[in-house]
Amino acid sequence: MILSSIEQLKETTKFIKSKFALEPKVGIVLGSGLGNLAKEIEIEKEIHYKDIPHFPISTVEGHQGKLVFGIIGGKRVVAMMGRFHYYEGYTPEQVVFPIRLMKFLGVETLLLSNAAGAMNSSFKVGDLMIINDHISLFTVNPLIGKNHDELGVRFPDMSEPYNKSLIAKAKKLAGQLNIPLKEGVYAGVTGPTFETRAEYKLLHIAGGDAVGMSTVQEVIAASHIGLSIFAMSVITDIGIREDENIITHEEVLQAAAEAEPKLTAIFKQLIAEL
Repeated sequence: MILSSIEQLKETTKFIKSKFALEPKVGIVLGSGLGNLAKEIEIEKEIHYKDIPHFPISTVEGHQGKLVFGIIGGKRVVAMMGRFHYYEGYTPEQVVFPIRLMKFLGVETLLLSNAAGAMNSSFKVGDLMIINDHISLFTVNPLIGKNHDELGVRFPDMSEPYNKSLIAKAKKLAGQLNIPLKEGVYAGVTGPTFETRAEYKLLHIAGGDAVGMSTVQEVIAASHIGLSIFAMSVITDIGIREDENIITHEEVLQAAAEAEPKLTAIFKQLIAEL
């Protein structure tokens, strides 16, 4: 028998609660090379994706593939150590399954991170960019298909998917930590190819400051289901540039690792103040 997505969510929720009954209030999704925030978690339980019913398996280097439950800054959290991407061959519904699961587990606030390529000429490698809006026209909307009223309305408003009060709080905390921040629009694409020069220019003309292969589908599903959302990109490469350098995933991971302590500090303080 093929279970509906709601039935799968309920079955997976029941399984996880049988392993760890306490409710997390904050969900965290860690992008490529950005998994070390988990070291700040007072870990109470870890569950590998492969052991979770109906859960996809992360196939990308830099993604560990487990759910981590614990405490940061006095708040109970659940962190995804590795996310799922449309380019891995998963359906959009599979990509956002863990986000919906977080809501079913009790999460109210979602923090996301990613590695992104810059199109804004004022950005440089290693910068942190708060995402204040996104462009989802270049990827597949995860809400296409039958709408489930238990998840949200048929036509959700997306005029403010990123919570303004969380953005303001993050800016204040970054100032206190002496961490400079950028702010801008994230353009979501399918990947797995890095963009051509013409595509970078198109996305920039369309309004994008940075581009990446994740996050947008997750944010759409999170907004649909009623989560408060904060997201940040680590700028790991410069898309619009004059030289002939090529971009490799290894370089992206290296740049992410070098910038990660700053992102971790902001996320840790932000969670403590929720």
